Amino acid sequence: MPQRAAAAPLADGGQLLPVTPGLGAATAVLLLAAVTVAGWGRLGHGRAVLRAGLRAVAQLAAVALVITWVVDSRWWSALFVLLMFTVAVRTAGRRMAPGDGRDWLWAAAPIGAGVLPVLVLLLGSGLLPPKGLSVIPVAGILIGGALTATSLSGRRALDELRQRHGEVEAALALGFEERDARMEICRTAAATSLVPALDQTRTVGLVTLPGAFVGMLLGGASPVQAGAVQLFVLVGLLAVETTAVVVVLELVGRGLVRAGRVGEVIG
Repeated sequence: MPQRAAAAPLADGGQLLPVTPGLGAATAVLLLAAVTVAGWGRLGHGRAVLRAGLRAVAQLAAVALVITWVVDSRWWSALFVLLMFTVAVRTAGRRMAPGDGRDWLWAAAPIGAGVLPVLVLLLGSGLLPPKGLSVIPVAGILIGGALTATSLSGRRALDELRQRHGEVEAALALGFEERDARMEICRTAAATSLVPALDQTRTVGLVTLPGAFVGMLLGGASPVQAGAVQLFVLVGLLAVETTAVVVVLELVGRGLVRAGRVGEVIG
């Protein structure tokens, strides 16, 4: 009986949610609700919520049309991963150094330092097959985690330096090197960007069932296989995001990304 219950979703097409006009209508209603609540709560991001939702629709539609063709070629798959990396760098960079020419390019360092070693290890060890259908989703998960960690740690480190500029000056007066003075002030604030990843790892299976786990179950994998893969993804994300935060701190500490250039950018 338990086995039949577990297999029930597959009998309906292996879908977590049925792709019907009703799903589209429900999604539109939820987006409208998010925009309305953001406006009602005076969060100041009602338009940003709407733009983000509409962009997600357009981008997912484009990916759905392209991905089935891209995954059949290793070269096109590699270019697709490179595109994901470039967009992540641009997005995270705009959070750290908005409107400052090419300073956003520094975001390539933390994202690349976190993601590249993990991908090389997976491919080199044979754990990840060198196929687009395998590489693209795994790379996307890792790049997405690095993007979040880079954006959050960069913003929090720079905001902390701007708010506590006097303490940096005091540390310099006491004989601290410029890098060390900045690091003393912003390290703790930047480290809080790891809290979402830590909470997700601590509560997995108790609060949420992440996408990789659910996807494998719907695809016919056993719960043990799905759990093992999801555990690997979570640990990999911790490694990627920790590395990204450390590199961001070095960039901020060395003055390559400066607190005086920070401005709020959401869009």
